[in-house]
Amino acid sequence: MLTYIALIRKEENSGFGVDFPDFPGCITVGNTLEEAYRKASEALRFHIKGMLADGESIPEPGSLTDILENPENAGATPFLVPIANVKTKRINITMPESDLEEIDAYARKRKMSRSAFLLEAAKRSMAPEARVE
Repeated sequence: MLTYIALIRKEENSGFGVDFPDFPGCITVGNTLEEAYRKASEALRFHIKGMLADGESIPEPGSLTDILENPENAGATPFLVPIANVKTKRINITMPESDLEEIDAYARKRKMSRSAFLLEAAKRSMAPEARVE
């Protein structure tokens, strides 16, 4: 299980904003502290799932010292958000080269990596409504 640092901020007349220095663009807001904490975990899981689907690698957690030394983070309060099962694993598969070329062309057209396409196709195939038993 990995644990990432989230930063919570509260400005007058607004909710509690949460962002993740290790994941630019991953933000959420809660009306209460409790809601912000819960939504932070949901936002990070969703963001990581999207990165994995796009074939992107997941960064190692940054250090608290580095995060707090960044002037952009002044006034923010850090807290930890644990995330399970985010590691990726390289695999080796064998298939005819012509099929691989077809897969790559299809993935490129959709602006996807080969890995993201194969993962999406496998998940779609394993979905309960897709199964024929």
